[in-house]
Amino acid sequence: MMTVIPYVENGQNIGYRVYCKGASEIVLGRCAYLLGSDGKPHALTSDRLKEITSTIIHEMANSGLRTICVAYKTFIKKGTRDLEKTEIEFAEESVIDWDDEEAMYQNFTGIAICGIQDPVRPEVPNAIAKCKKAGITVRMVTGDNIMTARAIAMACKILEPGEDFLALEGKEFNERIRDENGKVSQAKLDEIWPRLRVLARAQPADKYTLVKGIIDSKATAQREIVAVTGDGTNDGPALKKADVGFAMGIAGTDVAKEASDIILTDDNFTSIVRAVMWGRNVYDSISKFLQFQLTVNVVAVLTAFVGAVTVSDSPLKAVHMLWINLIMDTLASLALATEQPTDELLERKPYGRKKSLISRTMVKNILCHALYQLVIIFVIFFYGDTIFGIKSGLYAPLFAPPSQHFTLVFNAFVMMTVFNEINARKVHGERNVFKGLASNRVFCVIWITTFIAQIIIIQFGGAWFSTHPLTLQQWIVCLVLGFSTLIWGQIVATIPSKKLPKAWKVGKGDVQPAKLHINGDYNVRARSRALTLRRSGKSLWMRGMFIIGNHLRVLRAFGMEKSEKAAFGRTAPAMTAEAAERWRASYRKYRHQKHQEKKAAVETAESVKSADWAKEQKEKRKTFKQIKQVVRGKSVDKEGKKHHKKRKDETNVDMEDIELH
Repeated sequence: MMTVIPYVENGQNIGYRVYCKGASEIVLGRCAYLLGSDGKPHALTSDRLKEITSTIIHEMANSGLRTICVAYKTFIKKGTRDLEKTEIEFAEESVIDWDDEEAMYQNFTGIAICGIQDPVRPEVPNAIAKCKKAGITVRMVTGDNIMTARAIAMACKILEPGEDFLALEGKEFNERIRDENGKVSQAKLDEIWPRLRVLARAQPADKYTLVKGIIDSKATAQREIVAVTGDGTNDGPALKKADVGFAMGIAGTDVAKEASDIILTDDNFTSIVRAVMWGRNVYDSISKFLQFQLTVNVVAVLTAFVGAVTVSDSPLKAVHMLWINLIMDTLASLALATEQPTDELLERKPYGRKKSLISRTMVKNILCHALYQLVIIFVIFFYGDTIFGIKSGLYAPLFAPPSQHFTLVFNAFVMMTVFNEINARKVHGERNVFKGLASNRVFCVIWITTFIAQIIIIQFGGAWFSTHPLTLQQWIVCLVLGFSTLIWGQIVATIPSKKLPKAWKVGKGDVQPAKLHINGDYNVRARSRALTLRRSGKSLWMRGMFIIGNHLRVLRAFGMEKSEKAAFGRTAPAMTAEAAERWRASYRKYRHQKHQEKKAAVETAESVKSADWAKEQKEKRKTFKQIKQVVRGKSVDKEGKKHHKKRKDETNVDMEDIELH
């Protein structure tokens, strides 16, 4: 950065002084002199420059200091005073070409080299260590000196002794990744980025090139997920290109915030670690709920199906299914989704982009627990009356009161489901399912509430819930069966998931986008659709309502009584004779009035039409007569015609007189 100020001496403006600051090795290379300890300028030779670079600049950079060199040069007007060896004389201001950067950045006098320390936050090394443990590679892209960048990376634990890493400057980085034509080669970039940890003296384009190269790389089995942090305007392209862009909320510019996906309100790297931890916790919560829900669904559906097929009756009534769905959907989702994230989530490697939503471990848990519960339920269903010495509920009449037999089946199923909810807290094969249970108060409250509600439903539900009170012995058996699911869960955990077929995974692979048109049709050819009129959502909705209305009318027609069907074709309601006579009289009057109005309108139209027709015919006859006279050679002049007629009359009079004499 450069600043120009007027140079005043003894109250007189004698020229200009230019101050410059910047990277020490660059600015010092533009200096011709350097102020010594005596305060006087001394010539800066190449040997002296190398000595300062190696003994001062590199030493400061290795200590993690950002070095800045401050320099100046002076322009003196001609004739104002004698020049010193470091000053430049000019006759007129027009002689100084301020736009010539190459000339302006020469012949400086170095003042000092400053070392600025930007201390690393105490929590950053620990956060980066957690990222490494979680399988996240941290790379630093900075504009600092390579020595400074390496020292800061060592302090942050980005670089550690014994690691195979690369620390490059932007110039060397571009030389390695570009081909003979100056274009970025993906093959060359794939050889560098896996080991690259520090990129110093980097330009904004270098950061974007690195992000794009990692995203487009095929060097790894799965595509890398890239997250980028930035605070400046120049970081916008890289933040936009990355899968996840983090902008600084305090020091970040508006451009960086708009280009990012997440804004760190505290500008702290540890917030990124917490975001990763919460993201994995959400993923695990979804997996826990799916595992528990699918287990309950499989058992409930098969129990109802087998009961309906074998004995034409299901031990799980409609109200039982509603209560099970309430446990499964609402309460279980609240209980399993309120687990707080722990540091153990960062000890696992990140999930791949094509990882199955339902893993082999989850499939193993679902099938094994469902099989165990089905065996117990069917044993109680078919042999429970014999085992417990109670009246059988099989083949009961249609409106028979709730049986103790079916209530026992329902209670055993709910108890196993409630205890299996504890097993569902761990979906990665962990042994200790009680770890962290006491800290999750929401889970404990929901679990205890569900247990107490089940007791109330069984003992006091009666006909409302299709239940029969159970004895103490039967309750103990149900509790033992429920607790046995925890023991069965430990047995299932001993089965190695890696030995299971890979085809057991569900939801694997990338989601391919389908062709979606405005009307909601999928996977149709655009060319064929372009020739047809697309129906809007409103028209489809109206069509659906019309079909529903037709269905309702048909249902009402089938549900009519005989008397209603007889009157189905009537067009008017029944009336008394007097009312009907009044209605007919008013109707005749109305018809007569309408007939008179119509007749008057027709007559008026005909009279107007006849007058117009007579006038039109007169004009036609006149025109035809004129055309006929012209064709015969006669004049159509009226005056000439009158004169000729007058002479003819005079001639006729004379002839008469002659005859009389």
